[in-house]
Amino acid sequence: MADLSYSRRYAGHRYLIDAFRRSLFHIKEHLTGPCLFLLTDPAGVLLSMESSSCLKPEQFPIRPGMSFARERTGVNAISEAMSRKAPVYLPPEKHENPLFRAWHCYALPLESPSGTIGYLDVSTVNADMKSEMMAIAKLIPAQLLTLYRGSEEGNAQGERLLSCRQLQVLKLIAQGETVKSIAASLNIKECTVNHHKKMIFGALGVQSSAEAVMIAAKNRLFDRCL
Repeated sequence: MADLSYSRRYAGHRYLIDAFRRSLFHIKEHLTGPCLFLLTDPAGVLLSMESSSCLKPEQFPIRPGMSFARERTGVNAISEAMSRKAPVYLPPEKHENPLFRAWHCYALPLESPSGTIGYLDVSTVNADMKSEMMAIAKLIPAQLLTLYRGSEEGNAQGERLLSCRQLQVLKLIAQGETVKSIAASLNIKECTVNHHKKMIFGALGVQSSAEAVMIAAKNRLFDRCL
């Protein structure tokens, strides 16, 4: 059931995946029981999964790249949310696939101004947690979408604002070069290197070289000017 193009999907949805993980960071600490969180792309392919501390990923026969489309996995909460284009609660007995027959699942579409960008599923095996699970599922999208819009727009703006020369400077910083050695390598003045650093920090919204390098590497900015 794994999708062979998962790595390509991951790269195309990296901002959404990051927002999903960040939106769950504090929520997971306060859960009262077992809970599983799934994020899929608009086609129902699993992009990322998180769980409460009492659950371990190896407990689940579910992996990123798996399709939750009805024709691939049978009726499940995500496939029903995709079909209805609305939030869906599915009790254990309504799942066609044996993998999910112990789970209470609540899935809903993640909507942006441009349309559906994915689906969120919150599930638990504890029937007593059903109300808590549904309440959590309804709270997550607002924060997730805020984080997603911020990271997508911020990184896209940063990518547009950085020149090839600035990316050359940042790449040399990533390689551990000093301001003096960068100036010598690019045949420019040290004050010019420092000016480029200042512009890079401003474009990416960071305060240190380490942060700038991390964002550039994460978003493959160095690939722009080879």
